[in-house]
Amino acid sequence: MPTIIVEGPPISIDKKRELVEKISKIISEIYGIKYITIIIKENPPENIGINGELLIDRKRSN
Repeated sequence: MPTIIVEGPPISIDKKRELVEKISKIISEIYGIKYITIIIKENPPENIGINGELLIDRKRSN
């Protein structure tokens, strides 16, 4: 059973449903199996740094 981990910014529950449905369909078609585990890890911008700067601060300065 494949396990897919998706890391990204927080999204709504409806978008999570759509993401899980679409990823599951594609992976199922490629692997030819029914059972796929998908883990969604949400990373708020204050927990991500790029080039020595927090993402939340980069958003504010742009």
